[in-house]
Amino acid sequence: MRFEDHGVSGGCWTGALQADSQPAGLCVVQRGKVVAQARLRDAGPGLWSVTADLPGAVIDRDAHGLLLVAGDPDQPGSVVLAQLTLVAGAVAGDELLAEVAQLRAELDLLKREFRRLAAGV
Repeated sequence: MRFEDHGVSGGCWTGALQADSQPAGLCVVQRGKVVAQARLRDAGPGLWSVTADLPGAVIDRDAHGLLLVAGDPDQPGSVVLAQLTLVAGAVAGDELLAEVAQLRAELDLLKREFRRLAAGV
């Protein structure tokens, strides 16, 4: 699977997904929690148009790291397709805070996977 990010406009994250088959589902994850479900629309053989309406809470002041995940992020086998960092408002050190927000989002996913493996699920 390969995701081509088209960016965010009007609170909607868009892109194109190339894959052998349509994934069961795509979701947007922030700090380990699903904040939006993405919609898939057939755009040709092996190609889907992806749109995800982002809630206002993730377009608020500060830096927010988001992940587009194929499959259930709480289950093994889920795949991170894309990362998006949103920075809004007057934030000191925008670039550093955006990087830290992205690292937090990725770390939350890793922690959840390690806990699941340690529990033997």
